[in-house]
Formats: sequence, structure tokens, C-alpha cells
Amino acid sequence: MSPKSLAAVLVLAAALAVGASVEAHRTPALTVDEQLAFLKTARVVNARPIGKGVTGALRLTLTDGVVTHDASFQSVDDRARPHEVSQGKRFAGELLFVDSYRYNVAAWELARLLGLEAMMPPTVERYYRGEPGAFSWWVDEVMMDEGERERTNTQPAGMDAVRVGRQRQQMQVFAELVRDTDRNKGNVLYTKGWQLVMLDFTRAFRLRPELRLPQALTTCDRDLLDRLRALHKQDVSRAAGRHLTPFEIDALMKRRDLIVERFDRLVAERGASAVLF
Repeated sequence: MSPKSLAAVLVLAAALAVGASVEAHRTPALTVDEQLAFLKTARVVNARPIGKGVTGALRLTLTDGVVTHDASFQSVDDRARPHEVSQGKRFAGELLFVDSYRYNVAAWELARLLGLEAMMPPTVERYYRGEPGAFSWWVDEVMMDEGERERTNTQPAGMDAVRVGRQRQQMQVFAELVRDTDRNKGNVLYTKGWQLVMLDFTRAFRLRPELRLPQALTTCDRDLLDRLRALHKQDVSRAAGRHLTPFEIDALMKRRDLIVERFDRLVAERGASAVLF
């Protein structure tokens, strides 16, 4: 073999080796159910603080020998004690304050019931180092959060702008349904392609049955409204009853009724084409 031919063979071999290495480290695309199974069973090989928020969340690296991917872990489970409630002591302005990882799991299960799973990372309950918490799939290909989008005045264009506007309304409906008290700008992500993703519902599912910001509910996805209308208490109990009290579920169902009533009234006043998309 001539020196030139040998050099060509070596270059080709090197290229194939690099390609094989890239392929070996590429995370296979998983379905939502496969992601959930991975979160429940994959081995934790690394952990470090996320460094955002006040709940001490961790970023974990998990592997099952084939797939390696990160997850967030939140174990916060704080609530006002009975004597603090009787004394009228308030935390974050709330008498019946709760900040719990359980609500992250409940929010995910409810989002699946309502067809909003693309707007939230799959989440399961799992122990880490002897402590129960919520394992959530680490969101890939994040462009920015809402705070950065506002600071840089970045705006989606064309049909992306329409789609993002609709996703924001879906988020608003969901936030009202679960009475989320902490939907801050760092908890709203945009991935490449302008998919909106909601994070962190540890301060949701309050007991107050009224809506927080009913005036913010101006339009709604038709399918989402149909799913809300068809949602039964038993559905919520089956999906999220391990993480919610009966009182929290009752309050959620009352807010569901108010959301449906509001959109029915808006449709009667303005017409379906102006309210539903």
C-alpha cells in the first residue's frame, strides 16, 4: 500500500472512530413514559447544587448504562406548624403556608391529565440519600428563562409569537387551577423552537377556592377547556391523590368550576372565535 493510500485509510478510520464515539454518547430519544421509568430507576452518579431558588435543589446526573441524563431534585417539605397557625404567624404572607416537593409531582400528574405534558418536565417521587423528593427530567436545549427574555427584549417572530402567546395563556389557566403562588420569571423556560416549559410548583395547590387573577384569563385552548370540563374529582385523586390532601383536591375542583364558568361567560359575551383557539 502506498504512503498516500495508507494515510487515506488512517484518516477514514479516525473519522469512523470519532463518529462511533459521538453516537455512543448521544442520548437516545425517549418517550415520556421511558423518561419517567428512567427517573425512577437510573443510578445517580453525580450531584451538585443548582444554585437558583431557595429550596436547595440539586442537579443530579443519572445513568442506566445506556442513557445518561440529568434531573433536578427537590426535597423541600415545609409547612406552618399548628401552633404557628393558631398564633397567626405568616410565612411569605400566608397563614397556612406550605412549600413541598409533593406539589411538583402532583402538578406533573395533573398536567398529563389535561394534555399539557409538553409544557412541564416529567416528574416522579423518589428517595435520594434517604430523603424523599421530586426527580424532574432536566430540560434540554434551553434558550432562556422569562427573566432573561425580558432583559434582552427577545421576542419570537411569526407563528412562534402566536404559539408562545397561546402557551402563556395555557400556563395562566393552569396556574389559576392549582393556585400557584410562585410563578416567577425564573420558573418559566423557553427551549429552542420556543416551547414554553413551566417549572417548580412547590407553592401551589392552596386551599383557597377562589381564583387569584381571574382577569388574566382572557383566551383558552379549546382542547384544554374540554378537558377541564370533563375533569372529575376521581381522576385527580387517582393521578395525584398520594401527593394532595382531599381538601386540596376539593379546592382545585372549585377553581376548575370557576375557570369553566368564566370562559363560558366570555364565549357568550364575545363569541367563541374571540375567546377560544
